[in-house]
Amino acid sequence: MVADLSAPRLDVDGLLADPAIRIVVCCGAGGVGKTTTAAALGLRAAETHGRRTVVLTIDPARRLAQSMGLTELDNTPRQVKGIDVERSGGELHAMMLDMKRTFDEVVEQHTSPKRAAEIFANPFYQAMSSTFAGTQEYMAMEKLGQLRAGEEWDLIVVDTPPSRSALDFLDAPARLSRFLDGRMLRLLLAPARSGGRSMFSLVTASFGLFSRAVQKILGAQLLTDLSGFVAALDSMFGGFRQRADQTYQILQDPQTAFLLVAAPERDAIREAAYFAERLVAERMPLSGLVLNRMHTTEPGGLTAEASEAAAERLADTGDNPVTADVLRIHAALLRQAEREAAVAAEFTGSFPSVPTGSVAAQPADVHDVDGLRTIGALLALS
Repeated sequence: MVADLSAPRLDVDGLLADPAIRIVVCCGAGGVGKTTTAAALGLRAAETHGRRTVVLTIDPARRLAQSMGLTELDNTPRQVKGIDVERSGGELHAMMLDMKRTFDEVVEQHTSPKRAAEIFANPFYQAMSSTFAGTQEYMAMEKLGQLRAGEEWDLIVVDTPPSRSALDFLDAPARLSRFLDGRMLRLLLAPARSGGRSMFSLVTASFGLFSRAVQKILGAQLLTDLSGFVAALDSMFGGFRQRADQTYQILQDPQTAFLLVAAPERDAIREAAYFAERLVAERMPLSGLVLNRMHTTEPGGLTAEASEAAAERLADTGDNPVTADVLRIHAALLRQAEREAAVAAEFTGSFPSVPTGSVAAQPADVHDVDGLRTIGALLALS
């Protein structure tokens, strides 16, 4: 049932069926059902609308694989079997970003085997490709760009990490450009561009001072590793920036739809509003808000006040204690629904034109395809 919100209705089926929509990006705080929402959207796109769909999760949680009946997910799309696509002709695949494997693939695709081997052996590359801050988000951009460029998929559904990390996902191209254009990087590249001399043998006093200062902070070995890494990747830097910028442009294009996912809790709604402001500022297509785990009641029943009063009267007489308990539960549910509607209104009041849908709270966690199918149907009815 749709929550009593003033925002326009989110037409999920219209969005999933539209052949002009090629990417759906699900964003939101942690623990609000974002991965489940992304999987349910992908399943409905395949089963109901006949689209060849891949769900890409950047969140390393295992929930997506488990709910789709897969033993594991990796950097290669895996087809989800046993779903109802006989009539629609669609397909559903799922994958989980492996940032190191994606980085390795980029290196292999854009440099020679000899140079790739040098890069893979570099200690700084080994650390950066696995743990360096920002690498995951940038490689997510690379993987999304690869999936979109291949023209293999009718629809790509992206399940992002919790929203502040998803903002890093949007910031990856700009951060990479700042890194590539930074003064320190240009100094580190100078030896490779000056005939291959060692960075420590440069004759310029200014760089000598810089080198000694950085050595004190980072250590000579790390600086040597970094210099070798930068020199090895020098020929690839322009391609990194170009591909990241192209993917960023795709995210701004009408072919992409951003869906904010939130629970009716103040922190989650605040995160959704924060992300909505950023999307608007970046001119990215915000298509709607999904409110998960909403509590609703049928209109026209007893009010919370009437239920509480009736429960008190029964308690005073000692008659029908079970009925009194039921009335109290009903009153508590009404109060909770009112609180959730008020919290949701904080978002819809600030963004009245953003279409909104809701999914009622479920009695159990979603852990299989049937559960995903139910969530997809509820999203379509919202």
